[in-house]
Amino acid sequence: MSPLSVLLTVIVYFIVLFTVSYLAGRKADNAGFFTGGRRSAWYMVAFAMIGASISGVTYVSVPGMVAVSNFGYLQMVLGFMAGHLIIAFVLTPLFYRMNLVSIYGYLENRFGRMSYHTGAYFFFISKMLGAAVRLFLVCLTMQLLVCEPLGVPFAVNAVVTVALVWLYTFRGGVKSLIWTDSLKTLCLIVSVVLCIYYIASDLQLSFGSMVSVIADSPLSRTFFFDDVNSKQFFFKQFLAGAFTTIAMTGLDQDMMQRNLSCRNSRDSQKNILTSIVLQFVVILLFLMLGVLLYTFADSRGVQVTKGDELFPLIATGGYFPVVVGVLFIVGLISSAYSAAGSALTALTTSFTVDILGTRGRTEAEVVKLRQRVHVGMAVIMALVIIVINQLNSTSVIDAVYILASYTYGPILGMFAFGIFTKRAVRDKYIPWVAVCSPLLCFILQRNSEAWFGGYQFSYELLIFNALFTFIGLCLLMKKK
Repeated sequence: MSPLSVLLTVIVYFIVLFTVSYLAGRKADNAGFFTGGRRSAWYMVAFAMIGASISGVTYVSVPGMVAVSNFGYLQMVLGFMAGHLIIAFVLTPLFYRMNLVSIYGYLENRFGRMSYHTGAYFFFISKMLGAAVRLFLVCLTMQLLVCEPLGVPFAVNAVVTVALVWLYTFRGGVKSLIWTDSLKTLCLIVSVVLCIYYIASDLQLSFGSMVSVIADSPLSRTFFFDDVNSKQFFFKQFLAGAFTTIAMTGLDQDMMQRNLSCRNSRDSQKNILTSIVLQFVVILLFLMLGVLLYTFADSRGVQVTKGDELFPLIATGGYFPVVVGVLFIVGLISSAYSAAGSALTALTTSFTVDILGTRGRTEAEVVKLRQRVHVGMAVIMALVIIVINQLNSTSVIDAVYILASYTYGPILGMFAFGIFTKRAVRDKYIPWVAVCSPLLCFILQRNSEAWFGGYQFSYELLIFNALFTFIGLCLLMKKK
Protein backbone atom coordinates (compact mmCIF):
# COMPACT_ATOMS: atom_id res chain seq x y z
CA MET A 1 0.00 0.00 0.00
CA SER A 2 1.15 3.53 -0.71
CA PRO A 3 1.61 5.97 2.20
CA LEU A 4 -1.31 8.07 0.96
CA SER A 5 -3.69 5.11 0.80
CA VAL A 6 -2.74 4.12 4.38
CA LEU A 7 -3.25 7.71 5.51
CA LEU A 8 -6.64 7.84 3.77
CA THR A 9 -7.70 4.63 5.53
CA VAL A 10 -6.75 6.12 8.91
CA ILE A 11 -8.68 9.34 8.17
CA VAL A 12 -11.85 7.47 7.17
CA TYR A 13 -11.66 5.30 10.29
CA PHE A 14 -11.28 8.34 12.53
CA ILE A 15 -14.27 10.05 10.94
CA VAL A 16 -16.36 7.02 11.92
CA LEU A 17 -14.73 6.86 15.37
CA PHE A 18 -15.32 10.54 16.15
CA THR A 19 -18.93 10.24 15.02
CA VAL A 20 -19.57 7.29 17.34
CA SER A 21 -17.72 8.99 20.21
CA TYR A 22 -19.65 12.25 19.78
CA LEU A 23 -23.06 10.57 19.66
CA ALA A 24 -22.29 8.41 22.72
CA GLY A 25 -20.68 11.11 24.87
CA ARG A 26 -22.39 14.36 23.94
CA LYS A 27 -24.49 14.43 27.16
CA ALA A 28 -21.97 12.80 29.50
CA ASP A 29 -21.38 14.38 32.92
CA ASN A 30 -18.70 13.40 35.47
CA ALA A 31 -20.61 10.23 36.37
CA GLY A 32 -20.80 9.35 32.68
CA PHE A 33 -17.07 9.98 32.23
CA PHE A 34 -15.99 7.98 35.31
CA THR A 35 -18.50 5.08 35.42
CA GLY A 36 -20.80 5.41 32.40
CA GLY A 37 -23.59 6.32 34.84
CA ARG A 38 -23.81 2.58 35.71
CA ARG A 39 -26.40 2.15 32.95
CA SER A 40 -24.48 0.06 30.39
CA ALA A 41 -26.14 -3.13 29.09
CA TRP A 42 -24.05 -6.18 30.06
CA TYR A 43 -24.05 -7.70 26.55
CA MET A 44 -22.75 -4.43 25.07
CA VAL A 45 -19.96 -4.33 27.67
CA ALA A 46 -19.14 -8.02 26.98
CA PHE A 47 -18.81 -7.36 23.25
CA ALA A 48 -16.78 -4.21 23.91
CA MET A 49 -14.49 -6.04 26.35
CA ILE A 50 -13.25 -8.33 23.56
CA GLY A 51 -11.77 -5.33 21.82
CA ALA A 52 -10.69 -3.73 25.10
CA SER A 53 -8.55 -6.74 26.01
CA ILE A 54 -6.98 -7.05 22.54
CA SER A 55 -4.59 -4.21 21.86
CA GLY A 56 -2.40 -3.44 18.89
CA VAL A 57 0.23 -5.54 20.66
CA THR A 58 -1.97 -8.64 20.38
CA TYR A 59 -2.92 -7.79 16.82
CA VAL A 60 0.67 -7.61 15.59
CA SER A 61 2.75 -9.60 18.09
CA VAL A 62 0.60 -12.72 18.63
CA PRO A 63 0.74 -13.90 14.98
CA GLY A 64 4.47 -13.11 14.93
CA MET A 65 5.31 -14.94 18.17
CA VAL A 66 4.07 -18.26 16.74
CA ALA A 67 7.56 -18.95 15.34
CA VAL A 68 9.10 -18.77 18.82
CA SER A 69 6.42 -20.05 21.19
CA ASN A 70 4.03 -21.89 18.80
CA PHE A 71 0.49 -22.00 20.24
CA GLY A 72 1.96 -21.91 23.76
CA TYR A 73 0.29 -18.55 24.36
CA LEU A 74 -2.99 -20.48 24.74
CA GLN A 75 -1.60 -21.89 28.00
CA MET A 76 -1.57 -18.35 29.32
CA VAL A 77 -5.04 -17.69 27.86
CA LEU A 78 -6.40 -20.67 29.83
CA GLY A 79 -4.95 -18.94 32.89
CA PHE A 80 -6.76 -15.76 31.81
CA MET A 81 -10.02 -17.70 31.96
CA ALA A 82 -9.30 -18.92 35.49
CA GLY A 83 -8.39 -15.39 36.58
CA HIS A 84 -11.66 -14.03 35.22
CA LEU A 85 -13.58 -16.39 37.49
CA ILE A 86 -11.88 -14.75 40.50
CA ILE A 87 -12.69 -11.30 39.12
CA ALA A 88 -16.34 -12.19 38.49
CA PHE A 89 -17.11 -13.86 41.82
CA VAL A 90 -14.71 -12.20 44.30
CA LEU A 91 -13.73 -8.71 43.16
CA THR A 92 -16.80 -7.53 41.26
CA PRO A 93 -19.34 -8.06 44.09
CA LEU A 94 -16.91 -6.37 46.50
CA PHE A 95 -16.48 -3.26 44.32
CA TYR A 96 -20.22 -2.94 43.67
CA ARG A 97 -21.01 -3.36 47.36
CA MET A 98 -18.67 -0.46 48.16
CA ASN A 99 -20.05 1.62 45.24
CA LEU A 100 -16.53 2.62 44.15
CA VAL A 101 -15.70 5.12 41.40
CA SER A 102 -12.02 4.18 41.61
CA ILE A 103 -11.28 0.63 42.74
CA TYR A 104 -8.27 1.87 44.74
CA GLY A 105 -10.74 3.43 47.16
CA TYR A 106 -10.89 -0.09 48.62
CA LEU A 107 -7.29 0.27 49.85
CA GLU A 108 -8.12 3.47 51.74
CA ASN A 109 -11.12 1.82 53.35
CA ARG A 110 -9.13 -1.29 54.28
CA PHE A 111 -5.71 0.10 55.27
CA GLY A 112 -5.53 3.88 55.13
CA ARG A 113 -4.56 6.90 53.08
CA MET A 114 -0.95 5.89 52.32
CA SER A 115 -2.04 2.50 50.96
CA TYR A 116 -4.66 4.23 48.82
CA HIS A 117 -2.09 6.56 47.26
CA THR A 118 0.43 3.73 46.86
CA GLY A 119 -2.07 1.68 44.85
CA ALA A 120 -3.03 4.70 42.75
CA TYR A 121 0.59 5.65 41.98
CA PHE A 122 1.55 2.09 41.07
CA PHE A 123 -1.48 1.93 38.76
CA PHE A 124 -0.43 5.24 37.23
CA ILE A 125 3.07 3.93 36.50
CA SER A 126 1.79 0.54 35.29
CA LYS A 127 -0.89 1.88 33.00
CA MET A 128 1.15 4.74 31.61
CA LEU A 129 4.05 2.45 30.68
CA GLY A 130 1.77 -0.33 29.39
CA ALA A 131 -0.39 2.01 27.33
CA ALA A 132 2.65 3.78 25.93
CA VAL A 133 4.23 0.46 24.88
CA ARG A 134 0.99 -0.57 23.16
CA LEU A 135 0.57 2.76 21.38
CA PHE A 136 4.25 2.75 20.47
CA LEU A 137 3.60 -0.27 18.28
CA VAL A 138 1.02 1.53 16.16
CA CYS A 139 3.30 4.57 15.95
CA LEU A 140 6.11 2.29 14.78
CA THR A 141 3.89 0.75 12.09
CA MET A 142 2.60 4.14 10.94
CA GLN A 143 6.20 5.40 10.85
CA LEU A 144 7.15 2.50 8.59
CA LEU A 145 4.15 2.78 6.27
CA VAL A 146 3.40 6.52 6.20
CA CYS A 147 5.65 8.90 8.09
CA GLU A 148 9.06 7.67 6.94
CA PRO A 149 8.18 7.77 3.20
CA LEU A 150 6.76 11.27 3.73
CA GLY A 151 9.74 12.44 5.80
CA VAL A 152 7.79 12.95 9.05
CA PRO A 153 9.89 12.50 12.26
CA PHE A 154 8.82 9.88 14.81
CA ALA A 155 8.27 12.53 17.51
CA VAL A 156 5.67 14.30 15.34
CA ASN A 157 4.05 10.94 14.63
CA ALA A 158 3.78 10.21 18.38
CA VAL A 159 2.36 13.64 19.26
CA VAL A 160 -0.30 13.50 16.52
CA THR A 161 -1.26 9.94 17.49
CA VAL A 162 -1.78 10.82 21.16
CA ALA A 163 -3.63 14.04 20.20
CA LEU A 164 -6.13 12.01 18.17
CA VAL A 165 -6.68 9.68 21.13
CA TRP A 166 -7.22 12.66 23.41
CA LEU A 167 -9.75 14.23 21.04
CA TYR A 168 -12.18 11.32 20.98
CA THR A 169 -12.06 10.65 24.74
CA PHE A 170 -12.03 14.14 26.29
CA ARG A 171 -15.82 14.46 26.42
CA GLY A 172 -17.49 11.09 26.99
CA GLY A 173 -15.00 8.98 28.96
CA VAL A 174 -16.30 5.49 29.77
CA LYS A 175 -19.69 6.24 28.23
CA SER A 176 -18.01 6.78 24.85
CA LEU A 177 -15.52 3.93 25.32
CA ILE A 178 -18.21 1.23 25.50
CA TRP A 179 -19.37 2.18 22.01
CA THR A 180 -15.94 2.84 20.50
CA ASP A 181 -14.70 -0.48 21.92
CA SER A 182 -17.67 -2.20 20.29
CA LEU A 183 -16.66 -0.63 16.97
CA LYS A 184 -13.11 -1.81 17.58
CA THR A 185 -14.27 -5.38 18.34
CA LEU A 186 -16.25 -5.49 15.11
CA CYS A 187 -13.27 -4.22 13.09
CA LEU A 188 -10.90 -6.71 14.74
CA ILE A 189 -13.06 -9.76 14.13
CA VAL A 190 -13.88 -8.82 10.53
CA SER A 191 -10.25 -8.00 9.70
CA VAL A 192 -8.70 -11.18 11.15
CA VAL A 193 -11.36 -13.47 9.62
CA LEU A 194 -11.04 -11.90 6.17
CA CYS A 195 -7.23 -11.91 6.34
CA ILE A 196 -7.34 -15.65 7.12
CA TYR A 197 -9.74 -16.14 4.20
CA TYR A 198 -7.56 -14.27 1.69
CA ILE A 199 -4.31 -15.96 2.77
CA ALA A 200 -5.92 -19.43 2.70
CA SER A 201 -7.34 -18.68 -0.75
CA ASP A 202 -3.92 -17.61 -2.06
CA LEU A 203 -2.45 -20.87 -0.69
CA GLN A 204 -5.35 -22.71 -2.41
CA LEU A 205 -6.61 -24.18 0.86
CA SER A 206 -10.21 -25.12 1.55
CA PHE A 207 -11.50 -24.73 5.09
CA GLY A 208 -10.80 -28.39 5.89
CA SER A 209 -7.32 -28.39 4.35
CA MET A 210 -6.51 -25.09 6.09
CA VAL A 211 -7.38 -26.62 9.46
CA SER A 212 -5.26 -29.68 8.59
CA VAL A 213 -2.27 -27.52 7.58
CA ILE A 214 -2.47 -25.61 10.85
CA ALA A 215 -2.97 -28.74 13.00
CA ASP A 216 -0.08 -30.58 11.29
CA SER A 217 2.31 -27.64 11.53
CA PRO A 218 5.00 -27.87 14.25
CA LEU A 219 4.08 -24.24 14.99
CA SER A 220 0.71 -25.35 16.41
CA ARG A 221 2.13 -27.13 19.46
CA THR A 222 0.12 -25.91 22.44
CA PHE A 223 1.19 -27.59 25.69
CA PHE A 224 4.73 -27.70 27.12
CA PHE A 225 5.27 -30.03 30.09
CA ASP A 226 8.78 -31.34 29.32
CA ASP A 227 11.14 -28.67 30.72
CA VAL A 228 10.38 -26.91 34.00
CA ASN A 229 13.23 -24.46 33.37
CA SER A 230 11.68 -23.27 30.10
CA LYS A 231 9.63 -20.07 30.02
CA GLN A 232 7.03 -22.07 28.05
CA PHE A 233 6.44 -24.63 30.83
CA PHE A 234 2.65 -25.09 31.20
CA PHE A 235 2.24 -24.31 34.90
CA LYS A 236 4.40 -21.18 34.60
CA GLN A 237 2.23 -19.90 31.77
CA PHE A 238 -1.10 -20.94 33.31
CA LEU A 239 -0.42 -19.46 36.75
CA ALA A 240 1.11 -16.34 35.25
CA GLY A 241 -1.99 -15.95 33.06
CA ALA A 242 -4.36 -16.30 36.01
CA PHE A 243 -2.53 -13.84 38.27
CA THR A 244 -1.76 -11.44 35.42
CA THR A 245 -5.48 -11.28 34.63
CA ILE A 246 -6.40 -10.66 38.25
CA ALA A 247 -3.83 -7.85 38.39
CA MET A 248 -4.15 -6.34 34.90
CA THR A 249 -7.94 -6.62 34.67
CA GLY A 250 -9.46 -7.10 38.12
CA LEU A 251 -7.15 -4.60 39.86
CA ASP A 252 -6.80 -2.26 36.89
CA GLN A 253 -8.93 0.88 36.90
CA ASP A 254 -8.92 0.89 33.09
CA MET A 255 -10.54 -2.53 32.63
CA MET A 256 -12.76 -2.49 35.73
CA GLN A 257 -14.09 0.94 34.82
CA ARG A 258 -16.02 -0.78 32.01
CA ASN A 259 -17.14 -3.72 34.14
CA LEU A 260 -18.40 -1.35 36.85
CA SER A 261 -20.48 0.56 34.29
CA CYS A 262 -23.08 -2.26 34.28
CA ARG A 263 -26.31 -1.84 36.25
CA ASN A 264 -25.39 -4.29 39.03
CA SER A 265 -22.83 -6.96 39.96
CA ARG A 266 -24.88 -9.81 38.43
CA ASP A 267 -24.93 -8.09 35.03
CA SER A 268 -21.21 -7.41 35.37
CA GLN A 269 -20.58 -11.11 36.06
CA LYS A 270 -22.50 -12.09 32.91
CA ASN A 271 -20.37 -9.65 30.93
CA ILE A 272 -17.07 -10.98 32.33
CA LEU A 273 -17.86 -14.67 31.74
CA THR A 274 -19.19 -14.08 28.23
CA SER A 275 -16.30 -11.87 27.14
CA ILE A 276 -13.52 -14.26 28.23
CA VAL A 277 -14.98 -17.14 26.20
CA LEU A 278 -15.18 -14.90 23.14
CA GLN A 279 -11.64 -13.61 23.77
CA PHE A 280 -10.32 -17.18 23.74
CA VAL A 281 -11.86 -17.73 20.30
CA VAL A 282 -10.45 -14.46 18.92
CA ILE A 283 -6.91 -15.15 20.21
CA LEU A 284 -7.08 -18.64 18.70
CA LEU A 285 -7.89 -16.99 15.35
CA PHE A 286 -4.80 -14.77 15.70
CA LEU A 287 -2.59 -17.82 16.33
CA MET A 288 -4.09 -19.62 13.33
CA LEU A 289 -3.38 -16.52 11.27
CA GLY A 290 0.24 -16.63 12.46
CA VAL A 291 0.73 -20.19 11.14
CA LEU A 292 -0.78 -19.20 7.79
CA LEU A 293 1.43 -16.10 7.58
CA TYR A 294 4.61 -18.14 8.18
CA THR A 295 3.44 -20.78 5.72
CA PHE A 296 2.85 -18.08 3.11
CA ALA A 297 6.21 -16.42 3.86
CA ASP A 298 8.03 -19.74 3.36
CA SER A 299 6.21 -20.40 0.07
CA ARG A 300 7.15 -16.95 -1.28
CA GLY A 301 10.65 -16.72 0.18
CA VAL A 302 9.76 -13.69 2.31
CA GLN A 303 12.49 -12.96 4.86
CA VAL A 304 11.27 -11.82 8.31
CA THR A 305 13.82 -10.70 10.91
CA LYS A 306 11.38 -9.83 13.72
CA GLY A 307 8.10 -11.55 14.51
CA ASP A 308 6.38 -8.18 15.05
CA GLU A 309 7.12 -7.29 11.41
CA LEU A 310 5.51 -10.40 9.90
CA PHE A 311 1.86 -9.34 9.70
CA PRO A 312 2.52 -5.71 8.62
CA LEU A 313 5.07 -6.80 6.01
CA ILE A 314 2.82 -9.38 4.31
CA ALA A 315 -0.51 -7.56 4.67
CA THR A 316 0.75 -4.31 3.14
CA GLY A 317 3.50 -5.67 0.88
CA GLY A 318 1.38 -6.08 -2.27
CA TYR A 319 1.09 -9.87 -2.00
CA PHE A 320 -2.70 -9.72 -1.72
CA PRO A 321 -5.55 -7.50 -2.95
CA VAL A 322 -5.53 -3.97 -1.52
CA VAL A 323 -8.46 -4.87 0.73
CA VAL A 324 -6.14 -7.06 2.86
CA GLY A 325 -3.86 -4.10 3.55
CA VAL A 326 -6.87 -1.91 4.31
CA LEU A 327 -8.21 -4.54 6.72
CA PHE A 328 -4.83 -4.76 8.46
CA ILE A 329 -4.63 -0.99 8.92
CA VAL A 330 -8.22 -0.79 10.18
CA GLY A 331 -7.66 -3.67 12.61
CA LEU A 332 -4.40 -2.18 13.88
CA ILE A 333 -5.60 1.37 14.41
CA SER A 334 -8.92 0.24 15.90
CA SER A 335 -7.13 -1.98 18.43
CA ALA A 336 -4.32 0.42 19.29
CA TYR A 337 -6.21 3.70 19.44
CA SER A 338 -9.09 2.25 21.42
CA ALA A 339 -6.72 0.69 23.98
CA ALA A 340 -4.86 3.98 24.32
CA GLY A 341 -8.14 5.88 24.66
CA SER A 342 -9.35 3.66 27.48
CA ALA A 343 -5.98 3.94 29.23
CA LEU A 344 -6.09 7.73 28.96
CA THR A 345 -9.59 7.76 30.45
CA ALA A 346 -8.60 5.45 33.31
CA LEU A 347 -5.44 7.44 34.07
CA THR A 348 -7.49 10.64 34.13
CA THR A 349 -10.07 9.05 36.45
CA SER A 350 -7.52 7.60 38.87
CA PHE A 351 -5.32 10.71 39.01
CA THR A 352 -8.32 13.02 39.47
CA VAL A 353 -10.19 10.90 42.03
CA ASP A 354 -7.37 9.09 43.85
CA ILE A 355 -4.42 11.44 43.82
CA LEU A 356 -5.85 14.98 43.52
CA GLY A 357 -9.20 14.17 45.11
CA THR A 358 -12.74 15.30 44.29
CA ARG A 359 -14.21 15.51 47.79
CA GLY A 360 -15.62 18.94 48.59
CA ARG A 361 -15.42 20.11 44.97
CA THR A 362 -18.44 21.21 42.94
CA GLU A 363 -19.43 19.46 39.70
CA ALA A 364 -18.02 22.37 37.66
CA GLU A 365 -14.72 22.32 39.58
CA VAL A 366 -14.35 18.56 39.02
CA VAL A 367 -15.01 19.02 35.28
CA LYS A 368 -12.30 21.68 35.03
CA LEU A 369 -9.84 19.59 37.06
CA ARG A 370 -10.60 16.44 35.06
CA GLN A 371 -10.06 18.23 31.73
CA ARG A 372 -6.68 19.60 32.84
CA VAL A 373 -5.58 16.16 34.05
CA HIS A 374 -6.72 14.65 30.75
CA VAL A 375 -4.43 17.02 28.83
CA GLY A 376 -1.55 16.31 31.21
CA MET A 377 -1.91 12.53 30.81
CA ALA A 378 -1.83 12.90 27.02
CA VAL A 379 1.38 14.96 27.14
CA ILE A 380 3.10 12.44 29.43
CA MET A 381 2.02 9.53 27.22
CA ALA A 382 3.48 11.18 24.11
CA LEU A 383 6.80 11.78 25.89
CA VAL A 384 6.98 8.17 27.14
CA ILE A 385 6.35 6.84 23.61
CA ILE A 386 9.22 8.95 22.26
CA VAL A 387 11.53 7.58 25.00
CA ILE A 388 10.42 3.97 24.33
CA ASN A 389 11.33 4.46 20.67
CA GLN A 390 14.90 5.11 21.75
CA LEU A 391 15.03 2.07 24.07
CA ASN A 392 13.03 -0.60 22.21
CA SER A 393 14.95 -3.89 22.00
CA THR A 394 12.46 -6.72 22.61
CA SER A 395 9.16 -8.10 21.42
CA VAL A 396 6.48 -5.61 22.41
CA ILE A 397 4.07 -8.17 23.89
CA ASP A 398 6.94 -9.55 25.97
CA ALA A 399 7.74 -6.04 27.21
CA VAL A 400 4.13 -5.48 28.29
CA TYR A 401 4.05 -8.57 30.51
CA ILE A 402 7.53 -7.92 31.93
CA LEU A 403 6.41 -4.44 32.95
CA ALA A 404 3.23 -5.88 34.46
CA SER A 405 5.22 -8.37 36.53
CA TYR A 406 7.08 -5.54 38.25
CA THR A 407 4.41 -2.86 38.56
CA TYR A 408 1.18 -4.78 39.23
CA GLY A 409 2.70 -7.14 41.82
CA PRO A 410 2.45 -4.73 44.80
CA ILE A 411 -1.17 -3.90 43.91
CA LEU A 412 -2.03 -7.60 43.72
CA GLY A 413 -0.30 -8.26 47.05
CA MET A 414 -2.13 -5.43 48.83
CA PHE A 415 -5.56 -6.48 47.57
CA ALA A 416 -4.86 -10.15 48.41
CA PHE A 417 -3.86 -9.27 51.97
CA GLY A 418 -6.88 -7.02 52.36
CA ILE A 419 -9.37 -9.60 51.08
CA PHE A 420 -7.98 -12.76 52.68
CA THR A 421 -7.05 -11.37 56.10
CA LYS A 422 -8.82 -9.12 58.58
CA ARG A 423 -5.72 -7.68 60.26
CA ALA A 424 -4.85 -3.99 60.37
CA VAL A 425 -1.35 -2.85 59.32
CA ARG A 426 0.90 0.15 59.87
CA ASP A 427 -0.29 2.14 56.90
CA LYS A 428 2.58 4.65 56.75
CA TYR A 429 5.16 1.93 55.95
CA ILE A 430 3.26 0.31 53.06
CA PRO A 431 4.94 2.44 50.33
CA TRP A 432 8.32 1.02 51.41
CA VAL A 433 7.03 -2.54 51.07
CA ALA A 434 5.60 -1.73 47.62
CA VAL A 435 8.97 -0.41 46.43
CA CYS A 436 11.10 -3.17 47.96
CA SER A 437 9.07 -6.04 46.46
CA PRO A 438 9.87 -5.25 42.79
CA LEU A 439 13.54 -4.71 43.75
CA LEU A 440 13.67 -8.18 45.32
CA CYS A 441 12.07 -9.61 42.17
CA PHE A 442 14.68 -7.91 40.00
CA ILE A 443 17.48 -9.46 42.06
CA LEU A 444 15.72 -12.84 41.91
CA GLN A 445 15.30 -12.72 38.14
CA ARG A 446 18.90 -11.66 37.47
CA ASN A 447 20.32 -14.51 39.57
CA SER A 448 17.73 -17.29 39.16
CA GLU A 449 19.76 -19.37 36.68
CA ALA A 450 22.81 -19.37 38.95
CA TRP A 451 20.86 -19.93 42.17
CA PHE A 452 18.29 -22.50 40.99
CA GLY A 453 20.14 -24.74 38.53
CA GLY A 454 19.23 -22.96 35.28
CA TYR A 455 15.65 -22.01 36.21
CA GLN A 456 14.43 -18.98 34.24
CA PHE A 457 11.66 -16.79 35.55
CA SER A 458 8.94 -15.85 33.09
CA TYR A 459 5.76 -13.90 33.73
CA GLU A 460 5.22 -15.87 36.95
CA LEU A 461 7.53 -13.27 38.50
CA LEU A 462 4.30 -11.34 39.15
CA ILE A 463 3.26 -14.01 41.68
CA PHE A 464 6.53 -13.67 43.63
CA ASN A 465 6.21 -9.89 43.53
CA ALA A 466 2.73 -10.11 45.08
CA LEU A 467 3.97 -12.71 47.58
CA PHE A 468 6.83 -10.44 48.75
CA THR A 469 4.29 -7.63 49.22
CA PHE A 470 1.97 -9.95 51.15
CA ILE A 471 4.83 -11.05 53.44
CA GLY A 472 5.85 -7.43 53.93
CA LEU A 473 2.32 -6.54 55.04
CA CYS A 474 2.38 -9.46 57.46
CA LEU A 475 5.46 -7.90 59.07
CA LEU A 476 3.55 -4.61 59.41
CA MET A 477 0.52 -6.09 61.18
CA LYS A 478 -0.63 -4.28 64.28
CA LYS A 479 -1.11 -6.17 67.51
CA LYS A 480 -4.70 -7.06 68.24
